[in-house]
Amino acid sequence: MLELKDKVCIITGSSRGLGKILAMGFAREGAKVVVAARTEVEKELLPGTIYKTAEAIKAEGGYALPIKCDVTSEESVGEMVKRVLDELGRIDILVNNAGTAFPKLITETPLKRWELVLKVNLTGAFLCSLGVLPGMIARKSGSIINITSIDAIARSSGFAGAAYGVSKAALERFTWSLAAEVGKYNIAVNALKPREGIETEGLMAVSRGVGRERWESPEKFVRAAIFLAKQAASGVTGTVASDEEYCLWHGLE
Repeated sequence: MLELKDKVCIITGSSRGLGKILAMGFAREGAKVVVAARTEVEKELLPGTIYKTAEAIKAEGGYALPIKCDVTSEESVGEMVKRVLDELGRIDILVNNAGTAFPKLITETPLKRWELVLKVNLTGAFLCSLGVLPGMIARKSGSIINITSIDAIARSSGFAGAAYGVSKAALERFTWSLAAEVGKYNIAVNALKPREGIETEGLMAVSRGVGRERWESPEKFVRAAIFLAKQAASGVTGTVASDEEYCLWHGLE
C-alpha cells in the first residue's frame, strides 16, 4: 500500500539535492509532488532543474508538477500556492527544504550574503508556511516539515558557515512556535535533519576537502520524512530530530 497515495505535497528546493531525493521518494509512495524551485536552466557547478526532477519522477510513473518559485518573494510563493490549488485542489504536505549557504568565516561574510542565507533558509519557510496554512486550517489537516541541519547546534561556524547554522537554529525555533499555534487545527509541524552528511550536489559544493567517510545514503532520511508527512497534531508534532532518531523512536528501521 502506498503511504502517501494522492497526497498533494510541495517540496521547495527540489531541483537537486535533498529536495530532489525527497521528491522522488514521496512520488514513489503515491504523492502528487510539486517540484518548487528557482532553477529552470542547469548551472555548470550545480546540475538539476525543476523540469529534470519532474521528468525523473514521471519516468518512474509518478506525478510531478514543476513550478518556478522564489521562496524569498511573497508574490512568487503566492502564485505558486494559487497554481497548486487551481490544478490540484488542495495542499496536504509542505516540505520547507530550499536552502543556501556561505561557507566562510563570520569576518569574511558580507552583509548581503548573511541576509540572503537567512532570507532563503528562514524567511522562505515562513512565507511558504503562511501560503499553505489557510487551506490546511480550513480542512483541519496537514503536515509541515522543516529541513534543518546538525549545524544548528554546532558550537563552531560549521562547514557551511555561521549564517547557515544560525538560520537553521532559528528554523528549529520556528518549528516549535508554529506547531504550538496550529495544533488546534490538527496540523503537524516538525523539523528533520540528517544525522550525517548525505551526498548531494549542494553538500559537495560546500564541503570540498571535508572527509566523507561517515556520509550516509538517503534511504533513512526519506523514511523519516515520509513518516512525518503522514502525521497530524494528534500524532508527532513539535519535534526537532535527526533521521536516525525518528527511525529509532518510531520503528522505521
